[in-house]
Amino acid sequence: MGLLVIAFMLYRFEHSQVYHPTRDAESTPDDVGRPAEEIWLNTSDGLRLHSWFFAAEKASPRARFVMLFCHGNGGNLTSRPGYYRAILETGVGLLTFDYRGYGRSDGQPSEVGTYTDAATAYQWLRTRGFAPEHILVWGESLGGGIASHLAATERVGGLVLQSTFTSIPDIGAELFPWLPVKLISRIKYDTLSRLPDIPCPVVVMHSRADTTIGFHHGERNFAVARETKAFVEIGGDHNDAILANRTAYVAGAEQLVRLAEAGETGKVIMAPCPVPPLSPAHLLP
Repeated sequence: MGLLVIAFMLYRFEHSQVYHPTRDAESTPDDVGRPAEEIWLNTSDGLRLHSWFFAAEKASPRARFVMLFCHGNGGNLTSRPGYYRAILETGVGLLTFDYRGYGRSDGQPSEVGTYTDAATAYQWLRTRGFAPEHILVWGESLGGGIASHLAATERVGGLVLQSTFTSIPDIGAELFPWLPVKLISRIKYDTLSRLPDIPCPVVVMHSRADTTIGFHHGERNFAVARETKAFVEIGGDHNDAILANRTAYVAGAEQLVRLAEAGETGKVIMAPCPVPPLSPAHLLP
């Protein structure tokens, strides 16, 4: 009985470290500067998820593309208007949604549940007429673990991993070296093991100044990703990418869209990167 209590306490501790949802709204679509549709997504297990859909400008030559934004472990979809503005500058549309237990969405977060939530958002985009190769998936921090799962299980046009860890056990072992994290962890989000099997273009974005998820996580994720791929070095600490170097952030979004466009023609065209790459191997020739 004592072991069961200890195991339960460890699981609750792990859960509290991974998920930090908030319910209060921090912004509205007006703060993004674009009109948005408020969408309620219905999951296969009976939950309702809150989301915003920003259509691309009608005149945009990239209106056929949409970015499916999977946010990080803290706050909710209203916490990131600056990210949305930057991505929309590339001329694509954007769908952002709250996982179960976040913002106005039903339920409580879990690893399997967040995978279901992302798949629900993906299917909604398909019903709106977006072709799989035109759905681009953006994973911010924890969202990278969710986005990589979606890219491994559904056909998508590209994947961004922004400040993403290799796996929860890896980052947990670094944060709590006195605990046998890799033995007891029940939450995995194992992006590193998925990347070799993800066929779409991958853009890894990470900052050397990230004190939450070290730069080496981005390096390791990039190393195992298949071609076609690119590394964009962003600035600032874990949550400061927009404030520290907005140009680099927009460049990461532009890089992915260009790779997706190139995939339509079979010709790889790399976008110029304003931040020096780590080594010649980090960008395709």
